[in-house]
Amino acid sequence: MRSTKTIIAVIFAIFHQLTYAQVDVIYNNLVWSDEFEVNGAINSAKWHHQTQIPAGGSWYNGEVQHYTNLLSNSFVENGVLKIVARKQTFADQGVTKEYTSARLNSKFAFTYGRVDIRAKIPTNQGTWPALWLLGKNITEPGGYFAATHGTTPWPACGEIDIMEHGITPWQPAGFIQSALHTPSSFGSTVNHGGTIANNLGTDFHVYSMNWSPNQITFLLDGVAFYTYNPAVKNASTWPFIADQYLLLNIAMGGVAGNIPGNFTQASMEIDYVRVYQNTTPDTQAPANFTATLGTVTSSTVQLLVNAQDNSGTVVYNVAYGDQNVQVTELSGVQKSIVIPNLSPNTLYTFSVTASDFAGNMAANNPIVIDATTPAVIGCFGAGTSAQQGSFSTGYHYIFETLGNDVKITFTLLDTDRVGVVAFLWRQTPFTEYQMTALGNNAFTYTITGQTPGANISYGVKFAYAGGLSVTTYYNYQVGNNCVVGLGNITTDSDFYFQNPCNGILEIQSQNSINKVEIYDINGNLVLKTRQANQPISLQHLPKGVYFIRVHYRDGTQTKKLIKI
Repeated sequence: MRSTKTIIAVIFAIFHQLTYAQVDVIYNNLVWSDEFEVNGAINSAKWHHQTQIPAGGSWYNGEVQHYTNLLSNSFVENGVLKIVARKQTFADQGVTKEYTSARLNSKFAFTYGRVDIRAKIPTNQGTWPALWLLGKNITEPGGYFAATHGTTPWPACGEIDIMEHGITPWQPAGFIQSALHTPSSFGSTVNHGGTIANNLGTDFHVYSMNWSPNQITFLLDGVAFYTYNPAVKNASTWPFIADQYLLLNIAMGGVAGNIPGNFTQASMEIDYVRVYQNTTPDTQAPANFTATLGTVTSSTVQLLVNAQDNSGTVVYNVAYGDQNVQVTELSGVQKSIVIPNLSPNTLYTFSVTASDFAGNMAANNPIVIDATTPAVIGCFGAGTSAQQGSFSTGYHYIFETLGNDVKITFTLLDTDRVGVVAFLWRQTPFTEYQMTALGNNAFTYTITGQTPGANISYGVKFAYAGGLSVTTYYNYQVGNNCVVGLGNITTDSDFYFQNPCNGILEIQSQNSINKVEIYDINGNLVLKTRQANQPISLQHLPKGVYFIRVHYRDGTQTKKLIKI
């Protein structure tokens, strides 16, 4: 096994370099490990046997085993740690169970870094092998850190599952799962990913987790397959700002299903456990920083940024007005930043900077970019109605014609939703498209190859932790200018006004006007008056696009107004 480990170390060093591009932060320095060199009992300086049964006499999730410190359940042999689940009548803490296993806690805890565990896991029915982490501050009985650091219950402490097997019977053979448990998603969590491991149960695989201040990425044999990066990071979605410790165990029964009557034992073999961090201060700033203007629409501006940094990740910050947008991207990879929710016919100045996680700033910071949004061809509105689920506040929607394309943007206004994703629904024939997140629960998708004058009908499904809400379908005529719900924009000459308007609106009409209403681009009424024969002050309204609805005795007409 020793010579094999030498070969494995060389191979690992190679793929460790080759797979850097799949994670956002590269961790280079080995800070803690166990190579399991000495036969016999586990290294008590590095590992703690967690054997105390939780209140009630049973382990969580309906598990049926006793965790023990018996040498028969965990030991080192020929360079590997073996955790063995056995059919064995065993009495402890006044409770007798028919199965035994081991649950090891590392006596090492850390914040941010990479974990690599080379292991061969059992695939027996009823077994649940797991490689995972828990917050050092958890109040779990019998945990190594509980007595000295336990202040926070699960899942507020955070849980990172690097690898689990045996609890997803609906998945294909060889499927392994990674998951995150937080106050926003726990139990039947929505924050999970998985992949297929070839020859699972007979071959060793390297199970990895790369944890940065920005995201957590899971890898199998050096290949990333799932990344957790919530748009909003707070105590509910991102408790991963404090130390976590490692756990290695095999659970039996419960959510892992029935244990066959002929079961005798199953083993998980672990070749090594390695934790990497960056221990050398980073003083090198990002280089070759560029920022250019991309596509500009009436409500969005695209900025294209790129830079290189030795850490493997660049942090970009865009400041405009009193707003800031911050994103990260891999070193040397162009990043598209789309700034949403802008006003049409407006000049914006963007100040763009590049830095790394250590705070080193690019030498040519900031790069300043000016962009003027064009006028709108499209429909806008706000709604609260739902065809599935419900909305507490509602949503905004925009249909915008761009040549032969229609850009559709929906913004969820409900502030009590966590982990929001969105899918555009075409009504006929029904089709679902995943939308691109713009930030602040705004999502967009562009329908290409449309015919001017054609009618289309779309809605949006917002999915989030614990449920979903689906808007009603909204009809839009490609190339039309309107506020959804206000009717079409008229080109008739029944009334006139200076457009664009500098703040004082004077309407002239051939017919008697009963009432004037002004709506913003979201369909909200912002002004109403019956004094149409006098100048109307718009000084209190921000610059942008509005719509005037004029009421006559026998009908209404609507026109677009641009305030400058």
